[in-house]
Amino acid sequence: MPYELFLALRYFRSRRRRRMARVTALLAIVGIAFGVASLIVALALANGFRDEMRDKILRGTAHITVMRADGQPLADYRQVIERLRQVPNVNAASPTTYDGAVVSGPSASAYAVLRGIDGASTSARRELERTLVTGSVDSLFEPAVSENNETRLPNVILGSELAKRTGLQVNDVAEIIPASASLIRKAPIYRHVRVAGIFRSGLFEYDSTWTYLSFERAAIFAGPDRPASLISIEVQNPDEVKQVAANVRAALGNGYTAIDWQEANLQLFTALALERRVGMIVIALIILIAALNITTSLILVVVERRSDIAILRTMSATTKSIMAIFMIEGAVIGVIGVVMGVALGQAACFAGNHYHLVQLPAAVYSIGAVPFNSQLRDVLLAAAVAFFLSLLATIYPAQAAARVRPVEALRERN
Repeated sequence: MPYELFLALRYFRSRRRRRMARVTALLAIVGIAFGVASLIVALALANGFRDEMRDKILRGTAHITVMRADGQPLADYRQVIERLRQVPNVNAASPTTYDGAVVSGPSASAYAVLRGIDGASTSARRELERTLVTGSVDSLFEPAVSENNETRLPNVILGSELAKRTGLQVNDVAEIIPASASLIRKAPIYRHVRVAGIFRSGLFEYDSTWTYLSFERAAIFAGPDRPASLISIEVQNPDEVKQVAANVRAALGNGYTAIDWQEANLQLFTALALERRVGMIVIALIILIAALNITTSLILVVVERRSDIAILRTMSATTKSIMAIFMIEGAVIGVIGVVMGVALGQAACFAGNHYHLVQLPAAVYSIGAVPFNSQLRDVLLAAAVAFFLSLLATIYPAQAAARVRPVEALRERN
């Protein structure tokens, strides 16, 4: 064992240390531990909020949305879909419609977004089934005429918040006023539908406004000249959607616009990234303040060990060796604080997920609860930041120890 490490550990465990030095060392360990734990929890919360928003958004929206550059409906959507299916990494493409409407129920009327989904799109049906609370997705695509030649009401699936607001339940009859058809005819057009199910995506914006119905029925509601508003594309890897979107634009030409989910939500995720960086900086400053206790503790140790330093210098110990002794002692304090902080932070994340500690008003933040998604790289980052700041705090007292003059220190001892 190098003598620098031996002496550093001996000084750290020494019972001869002044009480003040012990207290400051303990405060440094505790401060660093809480700082590291806070940074881990803050990063886990930021990850959880970002991932929760991402998952909820991808449940309700397409990976890539294709529309005409002039904003007109897609009359030739079948030919466009065939071309899109030839693009690499495109799993599926299906037509859909979005139309504003007013939904009326027993309790109240509310604004809604009518979204038509294609019955042949397995991905759209699968995503809707994942969020379905009650009812059946297959009922959306029942034929308009039953086996007994009776005309059926069109079926719809409402968001949970929209159903609560309007007082509608499964099998209730609702009244819908589609915006597009009403504007074309310049008079309200009333449509009656049957509530076949209720879904809950977890994203308040969707749950409070969206109403699913079959693509064919949505096209009829929107008007005869509006067969499809846009085309929804599902890709193999949503995180690599940029390249696929570029390939889609190249395949379709300038007459069409392709918007990926990252571009559509750019402002949201940019704001989340900014909040994450600001939180890291603020907590890093807190860790730095805690690490300054290491400086105080080591200065007291240097004062106590002036005679020992003088003896080491007379025995040909180099300046680097003297500095290394006290930097190692400070690093030991930092490591203990980091290990305790990592354990405390991971325990806090586990408790937060187990007891669902972070609850949010869904009407404000779109999601009701935030999970603690602790990632290994964030834990390592928090540990590295704390350890670096701990080493930084040892520089001044280590230099002060290296500048001790042997003759003066020994004279003071005598």
